[in-house]
Amino acid sequence: MSLRVNDLKVYYKTLKGEVKALDGVSFEVGDGEILGLAGESGCGKTTLAKSLIRMDGRMRHTGGTVELDGEELPIGDDRRMNAFRFHRVSLVPQYSMSALNPTRKIGKMVTELLRSRGVTPDAGKLRGRLDAVGLPHEVLDRYPIELSGGMKQRMVMVVSTLLDPSLLIADEITSALDVSTQKAVAGALAGFRDDGLVKSMIFVTHDLSLTYQIADTIMIMYAGRLAEKAPAKEIIEAPRHPYTRLLINSLPEVGVRYAERKLAGIAGSPPSLLNPPKGCRFRDRCPLAFGQCEQEPPVVEVAPNHSVACWKA
Repeated sequence: MSLRVNDLKVYYKTLKGEVKALDGVSFEVGDGEILGLAGESGCGKTTLAKSLIRMDGRMRHTGGTVELDGEELPIGDDRRMNAFRFHRVSLVPQYSMSALNPTRKIGKMVTELLRSRGVTPDAGKLRGRLDAVGLPHEVLDRYPIELSGGMKQRMVMVVSTLLDPSLLIADEITSALDVSTQKAVAGALAGFRDDGLVKSMIFVTHDLSLTYQIADTIMIMYAGRLAEKAPAKEIIEAPRHPYTRLLINSLPEVGVRYAERKLAGIAGSPPSLLNPPKGCRFRDRCPLAFGQCEQEPPVVEVAPNHSVACWKA
C-alpha cells in the first residue's frame, strides 16, 4: 500500500473561529493507482492535497495520521517534512503556471532547485522527462514568458517529478487550460505512472469527466468529509451516494439534446464549516433525507472497493 490516511483532521484558524475544512477523512491509495479527488468548491479537496506535503500558516493539523510506504509523515511539523518533500511526496500546485521564476531561464532554474535539494543535476534524465511530456529540449534555454500556458504547466510537472517521488499530487492543474491542452496534460500525468516515474497519484479536480479518463478510483468529498469512493467506472455508472448522483446528473452528455428538459444543478449551498451541522452534512440538500440522517453516517463498504457514507446507500 502506497498511501494510507486515517481520520485526518485539518482546520483553518480564522478570526471567527476554526473552519473544519478536513474533518475525519480516511482512505488508501495503492501502488500504481491514480485516485481522482472530486467535489464542489470548498469541499476540502485542496486542503487535503496541501496537507499531505505542506500546510500554510493558517492550517492546523488537529488529528489523524498519514503513512506513505509504511512510514508516517510528520505533516504537522513543517521542518521535519522537508526530508519528504519532492523526494517522497511532490505537488503540482494549483495555478502552477505562475510557479516558474520569471527572471531565470528554465534550465538554470531547474539546476538551482535540484542543488538546493542536495541532488546533482542529471541532464540526460531531464531531457528524458521533457520527452515524456512532449516538450522540446530548447525550452531549457527559454524564460517562462516565452512558453504557452500548456507548456508552462507541463514544465512544472517535469520539475515536480524529477526526484521520482512515491506520491504525486496534482491540484486542479487543468482548470486554466483549453480542452485539447487539458487532455494532453492529463495524458502526460497518466504516463508518469505508466512509466514508473511515480508510484501513485492523487488527481484533484472538479471535472468528473476528465477524472474518469485517467483515474483508476474516484473519491467524492463533501463539506470536509468523504461521501463516496469507488472504481472510476462504477462511480460514474452506478453511484450510490445521493450527492454523487446529483453531481453526475448535472453534467451534460455528448450527443444528447436538452430541448425538453433543462440541466439541473444541486439545490441549496454547502453548510458553513465554521459550525457544521450534526449528522449527515448533505441532508439539507438531499432528496432522500429522513430522520436517521440527523446522525452521522459511517463510511461503509457496500461492494468490493466501494465505500459510501449514507444511511440509504
